[in-house]
Amino acid sequence: MKRRYAILDVFADTPLEGNPLAVVSDCDGLDQQRMQRIAREFNLSETVFVLPAENSVHSARIRIFTPAHEMPFAGHPTVGTAVLIGLLRGRDAPGQPEMVVVLEEEVGTVRCGVFLRSENVAHAIFDLPRLPEPMRRELDRDAVAGALGLASSEIGFENHLPVVYSAGFPYRIVPVRDLDTLAKAAPNPSLWPAAFGELPNSTYVYCRQSAHHQRDFRARMFAPMAGIGEDPATGSAVAALAGVIHKFDGLRPGSHRFVIEQGIEMGRPSLIVLEIDVTGGRIEAARVGGDAVLIAEGSIDV
Repeated sequence: MKRRYAILDVFADTPLEGNPLAVVSDCDGLDQQRMQRIAREFNLSETVFVLPAENSVHSARIRIFTPAHEMPFAGHPTVGTAVLIGLLRGRDAPGQPEMVVVLEEEVGTVRCGVFLRSENVAHAIFDLPRLPEPMRRELDRDAVAGALGLASSEIGFENHLPVVYSAGFPYRIVPVRDLDTLAKAAPNPSLWPAAFGELPNSTYVYCRQSAHHQRDFRARMFAPMAGIGEDPATGSAVAALAGVIHKFDGLRPGSHRFVIEQGIEMGRPSLIVLEIDVTGGRIEAARVGGDAVLIAEGSIDV
């Protein structure tokens, strides 16, 4: 059976930058095993399968797979799928540059605002379905340094320390001293489990420096035990980072906006926007967004 698919580069407005994503439509009749095999065939960090929404007022139900397993939530699949739905709606109803797309994911219902920029480019921003929360796991500085090929003295900056946070998917979040330290980080798979524990042990490494004064952090994401050497843009990690920023930077009441650059070292520059609303000393709401560009459409016969 022929099934439509699209390829988008997410968290970028230029083809061949950002994080590539496959989105497969016409997924009725596909079971979990078949979806996993198709995701392995695309061999991208994530592949999305679009199904009819269970609630008729929602836009779609989606399932997200890496080449190895299903994920309950991920940022660049959410942004990319919302952008694709928005672009297709724009073809059918030109003159409507802004819209709301509501996606049913395993983590819950995710509301996205979509803003069309051109025929193939749009911006999407989504409300976090779960607010970030700390996980009860200690990270040993020496072990973390060894797993990343760094010295212990290069781990941390200011008052930022390694922690584990989740906003639907857990990340080991590791601050490092500066851009040079971030650039030379190199995962050592033999030391990874001892430093970061059981799967999933995806690790998000960041520093306060960036390439541009209008950006707030630069980051890299490694998940070698899940078959992802490095990810060029990781929205779900930025969702978890919201809790880290609030914890260590002591955000004041009000709305705060941050821009995180990622993928620079891979030659796939990406920009992710994070918005955090703080009330009464806690995060009341947060949003993650970015651009995506449609670069290919076709069909697979499976």
